[in-house]
Amino acid sequence: MDRIFAVANQKGGVGKTCTTVNLAASLGELGKKVLVIDMDPQGNSSSSFGVNKNEAENTIYEVLLEECTLGEAVISDVAKNISLVPANVNLGAVEIEMAGKDKANLALKKELDFVKDEYDYVFIDCPPAISLMTVNSMAAASGVIVPVQCEYLALEGLGQVIETINLVRSRMNPALDLAGILFTMYDSRTILANDVVNSVKNTVKYNIFETKIPRNVRLSEAPSFEVPITVYDPKCAGAQAYMSLAREVDEMFGDK
Repeated sequence: MDRIFAVANQKGGVGKTCTTVNLAASLGELGKKVLVIDMDPQGNSSSSFGVNKNEAENTIYEVLLEECTLGEAVISDVAKNISLVPANVNLGAVEIEMAGKDKANLALKKELDFVKDEYDYVFIDCPPAISLMTVNSMAAASGVIVPVQCEYLALEGLGQVIETINLVRSRMNPALDLAGILFTMYDSRTILANDVVNSVKNTVKYNIFETKIPRNVRLSEAPSFEVPITVYDPKCAGAQAYMSLAREVDEMFGDK
């Protein structure tokens, strides 16, 4: 079974990059070999692993334009057991450059097929929009992890990403599934957070991860030091939550 997960939500600021980076790093700490693919032109996953995205010789942009292979764009050992395919602002132009190109939506899948067996897990950090990058990510993935911020507009964003998943499943990737909904920026002390959790549970019938990611200052600080939370502060509440999530993901999707 492929363990390739797009981390996606059309809403921005819900913790997609934070989840991609820190879930991958936590699985790396558990001894899993992980590939992170940055599909967001902002390149925040790349920066969070200390990679100078603007000086990278090959990025996902060159991969999608077939100027290099995915393997040639991989940067190894950006953290324990973690490899990375970086992104930078050039990726923002890829939709124009690939316009009319045959099977443009399957460009990432084609390349990923050559390297996926080298890793236990692959995580793809998607941009906060329905775009060629998001569709490519879902077309290549076996599942989608959807971070949902505990706020009132959570259901609106969730509904949009579910529609996109269903569209990609029907047109190009029949095996695609919603792997799980992850609550982020959760504060159990507030009525709002618990109302959002209960509302989502009562509205959707998809898997919801037991682990909830709390609001945590250390999680917010780690990217500025260009390291995942497993390095920056492995004992903080945020790090412990992502380690719990890593164990939950591995129990659900890992080798039995």
